[in-house]
Amino acid sequence: MPWWSWVVIWVVLCLGLIAMLAWQGYRLFRKAMRTFDALGRLADKADILAERVEELEDEVFRSTVFDDAAEHRDAWYRLRYARAIRRQQRKEARIQRARLLVRADPRRFAYLLKRT
Repeated sequence: MPWWSWVVIWVVLCLGLIAMLAWQGYRLFRKAMRTFDALGRLADKADILAERVEELEDEVFRSTVFDDAAEHRDAWYRLRYARAIRRQQRKEARIQRARLLVRADPRRFAYLLKRT
């Protein structure tokens, strides 16, 4: 193989490397520009949120340790009674649905048993 073939091979390899690096650099530049655009939008949103932070008020913590125990007991019993009523209503609804299923006319579903 003549000496100039090595020069051609190395020139082609170097040009290919430069082309690949240029292409990767272009892709990296485009990604960086998109990232900066997204960061700009994020900064705008952060500014809006920072303005609205002042509108929010923290609720003052109030410990119930020193409250009247009878009030808490009554509230607990009311909650328990409301849960029992909801549970009973759900049970009655299930029973009603079951009665509808038991009393269903089986001839309504005869088409499901027909063979084709």
